[in-house]
Amino acid sequence: MLDAMDAASIIGYFKGKSILVTGATGFLGKILVEKIMRVQPDVHKIYLLVRASDEPSAKQRVQQEVIDTELFGLLREKHGKGFQQFVEEKVVALAGDIIYDNLGLETLPMLEALAKEIDVIVNIAATTNFYGRYDVSLDVNVMGVKHLCHFARQCANLKMLMHVSTAFVSGFREGLILEKPINPGESLREGTYLDIDAELRLVREVKKELAAMNSSSSDDDDAAHTNKKKTERTAMKELGLQRARHFGWSNTYVFTKAMGEVLLGQLRGDIPVVIMRPSIITSIREDPVPGWMQGTRTIDTLIIGYAKQNLSCFLADLNFVMDVIPGDMVVNAMMAAMVAHSEEKGAQVVYHSTSSLRNPATYNVLYQSGRRHFYENPRVGKDGKVIPTREMYFFPTIARFHLYMIFTYKIPLEILHLVNLLLCGFFSRLYNDLNRKYKFVMHLVDVYGPFAFFKGCFDDMNLERLRLTMAMKTPEDCMFNFDPKTIDWDEYFTRIHIPGVLKYLCK
Repeated sequence: MLDAMDAASIIGYFKGKSILVTGATGFLGKILVEKIMRVQPDVHKIYLLVRASDEPSAKQRVQQEVIDTELFGLLREKHGKGFQQFVEEKVVALAGDIIYDNLGLETLPMLEALAKEIDVIVNIAATTNFYGRYDVSLDVNVMGVKHLCHFARQCANLKMLMHVSTAFVSGFREGLILEKPINPGESLREGTYLDIDAELRLVREVKKELAAMNSSSSDDDDAAHTNKKKTERTAMKELGLQRARHFGWSNTYVFTKAMGEVLLGQLRGDIPVVIMRPSIITSIREDPVPGWMQGTRTIDTLIIGYAKQNLSCFLADLNFVMDVIPGDMVVNAMMAAMVAHSEEKGAQVVYHSTSSLRNPATYNVLYQSGRRHFYENPRVGKDGKVIPTREMYFFPTIARFHLYMIFTYKIPLEILHLVNLLLCGFFSRLYNDLNRKYKFVMHLVDVYGPFAFFKGCFDDMNLERLRLTMAMKTPEDCMFNFDPKTIDWDEYFTRIHIPGVLKYLCK
């Protein structure tokens, strides 16, 4: 049974706490750090683990990539001239990396001192590339969890480990998807058993084979070295996608995040663990900066293409639900969950921070919001003339899109290839450019297509129970709102998210 909470209890929880955050230079990490510092200036310390060669470099990176961003403007105004001193008192940049034992921290005394102080660990660090290198994705999304668990078990005063995953670890199933942990060995394809150690061994073996092949080559100039690196990178990307699909996941990112969750469940011991699984995270809805965002999400490709008018068609069924959730709501849910399950020995709770069940938004809502925004706010070209807003065609199935691509590119490519042969390669550059574009588009469809036609619905009963414990009686309480039912999607997309995409992504 969860205890009742309000803003005062959440704010009070973080007073005097020492918090370790990984992934603080990312979108969600920045929002969390800013929110804690703004609502609870008496937090003891916030340690930010960032990749850097040494402590001064780590400090510089945190300053430039976190503190100096527009996101911290409200906090900057609040503290005035004392802002930088406040930051230096509260924020500690650590040069390290979760892909290494002991988090890559320089000395054992440093690690031991940190372990004595930490009350809460928040793991947001991840490589989110759908088509990333398998070895890199395993290092960050899987082994990173292992190293963090080993460190967490050394923290005598640890009250909570918050791990941010993704709702899409469930794969692209149809129907209601429950908030439940992933069991060891569990995969999405019947008849397969997912052995994490075997996957790690496979990567080592493939890399060893690639190294042996490369060493047999006598070329040792820069071009040959670059080519070897490119070959390894391509091989690791292809291996990740191949292994993900062998076990039933659509891409390397969600596959390795699922493995990370499994490892967390195995290694956590009696540490209280909360796994937060957001769906597609979008721009800030409320505070501190509505519309602020960092990094392009899957749905933003549509907005950017429409804004630039270089996208005449898109792969999506307008009647399908796209599960999206604003970044500030995810952070609010994280903070409430930390308080609710702090010091619950042995607890492992999974939360879906999603919208498809409580307040579904279709692709059509996004498209109509975009049309209205651009008709009301027409773009102006470099010549000062208004750029007309065109309608866009949507392909409701991948099969129809493939057919379109065959007639638009494949058949012309084959004709051009024959002409090219007859004219001794006269059109070779044109042919190669068109072929590259065709392959690139088909690759995008292959990787992103499952998101466009996702038929699942994320159950959020656990998060609903947490919501029901929250008092929403004062403006201060509303600062921790994470109820998707309070979102007017049309208003949010038209007035907040689309302007945010144009300002922060299209610049």
